[in-house]
Amino acid sequence: MTLRTITLSLLAVAASVHGADYEGTARVKILNYSDCIELQNDTTRVVLGHQRGGRVLVYAYQGHNALYLDPDEANWQAGSEARIPVSAGRFDIGPEKRIPRRDVLWSGTWDAEITGPRSARLTSQIDNATGTQLVREFKLARAGSHLVCTQIIRNVSDRATEWCHWSRTFAEGQGICVIPLSPHSRFPNDYVRYERGNLVNIAPEDPMIRNRDGFLEILGPPKQPKLGMDSIAGWFAYQMKSDLVFVKKYKTHPNRVYNEALGLTISIWYPDGPMCELEPIGPRERLQPGEAAAFTEHWWLHPHPYPAEDEDLNLKAIAQLAEEHSIVQIDNR
Repeated sequence: MTLRTITLSLLAVAASVHGADYEGTARVKILNYSDCIELQNDTTRVVLGHQRGGRVLVYAYQGHNALYLDPDEANWQAGSEARIPVSAGRFDIGPEKRIPRRDVLWSGTWDAEITGPRSARLTSQIDNATGTQLVREFKLARAGSHLVCTQIIRNVSDRATEWCHWSRTFAEGQGICVIPLSPHSRFPNDYVRYERGNLVNIAPEDPMIRNRDGFLEILGPPKQPKLGMDSIAGWFAYQMKSDLVFVKKYKTHPNRVYNEALGLTISIWYPDGPMCELEPIGPRERLQPGEAAAFTEHWWLHPHPYPAEDEDLNLKAIAQLAEEHSIVQIDNR
C-alpha cells in the first residue's frame, strides 16, 4: 500500500458528528481529531483542525486532498506526549532565525468556531514567549476552490513586537514549483539555497532549478531542500502529479521591510519525500501593545495535466490560471 493510499484511507474515516451551523458547514472527525470544522461546496472540501495548532487538514478538489497529511497523525491521542508530526496546511509567524520557540501557537489547542456560510475562525491561546495571540479566519467560496486564509497577529504583551506572517503549507510532494520572477532580484540566480548549518548560498546552481520564460521552475527535490526568493509578483503555483495546480496569491509590499533572513518573500522547502512546503512570507509587522495586523493568502486548485517525461510544463497556461483570479474577499451571504 502506498503512502498516498494510506493517507486517503485515513481521510475516508471522516464522519459528520454535528449538524451544520450554517450552509456549507459541519463538524467532523478526521483521524483522531474530533469536532473539526468542515467547509464545503459542490467541488471543494476544507477541514480545519484545532487540536494541535490551527491548521487546514484537508483542502480537496473533486475528492483529492492537495495537502500532505502525515498518516502518523492517526496515532495522536489527547493528552499523549508522543512525538507526532504536525503536517498539512500549517501557518506560523517568523522571522525563522529570530523568533523564540512557540509551542502554544504551533501545536497547542486552539478555539474553533463556525462564523457563517462556509466560514470559520480559529483562535490560539496567548503565547507569552512571543507576546502574541493568533487568529486565523477561513472562507470558502460558494462555488469553486477559492479559499481565503487570513492570519491576524495580535500583540497581547506590554512591549512592542516585530513578527511576520510565515505560511508553512505541506502540499503533496514531487511536483513542480512555478514562481514568477520580478526585475532587480537581489540574488544573482533569482533564489538562494540554504546549505548545512547556517550558511546560505546566494548564487547556487542546481540541475533541478531553472529560469525559463520569466519564471523560476523547481522541477524536483534540489541539492538542499530549503530555498528562498524575493519575488514581489504576489503569487506562485505548484503543479502536482495528481493533475492539480495549487495557486497561492497574496499582496506584496516592495516599500516595506521583510525581516526574514535576506528579505525573503517566499521560501520553498522541498525534500526528497512525500511533501513540498509552500511558504509565502509577509513583511515585518511592528506592533505596539494592543495592536494587530493581518496577512491574507488566497488559495485555488485547478485541474491541469502534469507534463509527460519528455515535455515541459506549459508556463503560460499556469500563469493564466493564476492571473484570472482577483484577490478579493468572498461574499458568502
